[in-house]
Amino acid sequence: MIELPVKDPCDFCEGMAGRAEKWAVIDESDLTLTVVNPWQFETGQCCVITRRHVALLLDLSDEECGAVARSAKRVANALAQTFQPLGILTFQNNGVYSGQETPHFHFHIVPRQEGSDWGIGPPQIATFDGAGRQRGTRHDPSGDAQRRERVQVSADQLLRTAELVRSNLPA
Repeated sequence: MIELPVKDPCDFCEGMAGRAEKWAVIDESDLTLTVVNPWQFETGQCCVITRRHVALLLDLSDEECGAVARSAKRVANALAQTFQPLGILTFQNNGVYSGQETPHFHFHIVPRQEGSDWGIGPPQIATFDGAGRQRGTRHDPSGDAQRRERVQVSADQLLRTAELVRSNLPA
């Protein structure tokens, strides 16, 4: 069984209901919401979030899977136009052993630029060997506090980034 992180209430559900910090929304569909990630490990990093509270890829309906893929492609095109990255990283974590920190499905789309300190892949996996983490242990985000503080951007910056990316969304 896949072990999920525990967050009650779910911060994504709270955000969508307007009870948490406002998000920098880029795009919306009936089934998804695309936002700028408040932790900009890379400038322009976004997430596609399901409107329905489901935790894992395994829990998505076929319709939600299609909507996530369509939304991810739309924002990837806009990120390519906006930032002209060297590459675009996409990833999605399922369970604490994969690095999932919020028990709500979300799919990352990240424009990669020269000079990144990520290495290859998602940040919690890219630092796997350097972090001294033993194989088979769950991801502990508490060690990420310093990195997260460094990459958290202001609400104003999130809104500016969202507007810039939104202006390049395909019609």
